[in-house]
Amino acid sequence: MNPRRFFVELKRRNVYRAAVLYGMSAWLLAQITTQIFPFFNVPNSAVRFVIIALALGFPIAMVLAWVYELTPGGFVRTEDVDPATQRQWGRKVDFVIIGVLLLVIAMLVYQRVPFRTESGEAIPEKSVAVLPFANFSEEKANAFFADGIQDDILTSLAEIKELRVISRSSVIQFRDGSARNLREIAKTLGAANILEGSVRREGDRVVVNVQLIDARNDRHIWANRYDRTLVDSLGLQGELASEIADALRANLSADEKARVATKPTQNPDAYVFYLRANQISRNPDTLLQDYKTAEQLFMQAIALDPDFALAHARLASVRAEVFHYYEPTDAWKTKARTEAETALRLQPNLAEAHLALGQCIYWMDHDYDRALEQFEIASRLSPSNGDVGRLIAAIKRRQGKWEESLQAYEKVAKIDPQNPNTVREVLFTNTAMWRWPEAARWAEKMRAMAPASLVAKIQSGFVDFWWKGDTQRLKSLVDQVPTGVDPDGAVTATRWEVAMLRRDYSAAKKVVETSSANELSYTNAGTTPKVFFEGCIYLAQGVNVKAQQALELARPALEAAVQEAPASAERHAILGWLYAFMGRKDDAIREGRLAVELKPESTDAVDGTLMSAYLALIYARVGENDLAISLIDRLLKIPGAVDSADYSITINDLKYRWEWDPIRSDPRFQAIITEKKP
Repeated sequence: MNPRRFFVELKRRNVYRAAVLYGMSAWLLAQITTQIFPFFNVPNSAVRFVIIALALGFPIAMVLAWVYELTPGGFVRTEDVDPATQRQWGRKVDFVIIGVLLLVIAMLVYQRVPFRTESGEAIPEKSVAVLPFANFSEEKANAFFADGIQDDILTSLAEIKELRVISRSSVIQFRDGSARNLREIAKTLGAANILEGSVRREGDRVVVNVQLIDARNDRHIWANRYDRTLVDSLGLQGELASEIADALRANLSADEKARVATKPTQNPDAYVFYLRANQISRNPDTLLQDYKTAEQLFMQAIALDPDFALAHARLASVRAEVFHYYEPTDAWKTKARTEAETALRLQPNLAEAHLALGQCIYWMDHDYDRALEQFEIASRLSPSNGDVGRLIAAIKRRQGKWEESLQAYEKVAKIDPQNPNTVREVLFTNTAMWRWPEAARWAEKMRAMAPASLVAKIQSGFVDFWWKGDTQRLKSLVDQVPTGVDPDGAVTATRWEVAMLRRDYSAAKKVVETSSANELSYTNAGTTPKVFFEGCIYLAQGVNVKAQQALELARPALEAAVQEAPASAERHAILGWLYAFMGRKDDAIREGRLAVELKPESTDAVDGTLMSAYLALIYARVGENDLAISLIDRLLKIPGAVDSADYSITINDLKYRWEWDPIRSDPRFQAIITEKKP
């Protein structure tokens, strides 16, 4: 046959039209099948059957198009069709083809439109959020186990460079099992894909069901069910991470494959202790009692498996945080560093171990460059780890790079948009920079993300006070805390603070007297004896004899704290603060100046500034007005001297706190608090 004549005949018989129409229709049908079938739990084999059938049907359709012609009267043999009718019908088929083609183009355009967050930023295709797993165990106390499985999967996924993984703290708000719009959740979290799952633990058996969903179109990508013994489930998180990466077409390097495949421990009982500890240690309020509970559980895990590197690393982080936030003693320093080094010896490529060692170097040695080296290694090993980004931003803040720090925190917040730990740091940075409207916005955001957080409530109220001089919001938020909820005495301390700011001394006295706590969490680097707060009430009222009796009872504990940690600038500042209230001028100034020398602003723009704020209050209390006012004036011009305690220096702190009464009548002080140049 003449090839040219053959192609002319193909055109005459509308085979070309049929080919185009069949191809577009088959493509549309394949798209619909792959997206609709999984929604009704149709097996993947049915999807494959449809696609194979469409492919095999193409040559058959072309043969039929050669032999038959579609006419208004139905299918007839091509030889029996009138040429004029054939041409007229062919034009109608052209319109059908154009219509189908427009549908194809519309679907292609829809698929190419970037999936965006609520703020309008494009969401990467290879991003995933692991929602809290449902606990289907008969014993509801096993909820920690479901949380632990979820967290381990998330941690393993975070080690894969090609994936962007949303942190546990961001997804925790979606714990409830109510009906949810996955597309909206994905936009809120900034993830294109959602992993959902459930865990049932009964005795020695664990059943895990998981499904990966493309949230852009609610399309099931992959699902699986794992029925294992507890021992066999120990490596499940790595297995799942690899399968999820494959489903999202993310390539794993050889090192990544090896890391995600590593079982954290071979001991199931140790793993259970680890999961319980890990859940408690992630509390965004960083409470001392939570840290110490987690420490004990991590130690029990390690006692069962001394080679459990991840437990050693997390224990090191907990101990470093206790040192940093509460008890800066040599004992905590040694214990934290020992655990970090043990974790690295057991598993040199463990991101959490490098993170923990970086925390030790940062908070204990104050060596920012060496700490950053460890954080960079941790970031390389676990690219989606938000803790690393926050610590890097924190170092920039201590270096006095306030704008860079704020930008770094906000960058982490964009990557991990629903994490209250990140929001907390952005809030604190804005308050330190006197940016009250921005601080208020972030405070509201933190309260929305973590409605049970005491820190969120307290800081939100303090922002309103610093900004507007109004304590009503702080009081109403603290009043929402249920009676009996008072971790580390922090709620009692805040209620006392509110009463003192309002000069309601009888209310302050009632708060202290009705509290069952003997020590309250009020300042950094340790708790404060309750009797100290009683002394302050008497001092503010001018009942000096009773004030001195109470403060004298508090003195041994604060002096012992300094002896326990002589290198702690905060503890020297606190002791100087006590001496100033007791009228021991020389001792107070000595301790205050020593605190500034131990932690100068030049090496720590955050805590160093707070040490200067302590010193300013000490000067004001002991009659050194010139020194106090000069220091206050300077601190009001630089970021940093803002805290939810009486040494905080903002215009409204100076206006309303009773502690500044000794210099209140000084014209220069009055000029400052009326925001006039002194």
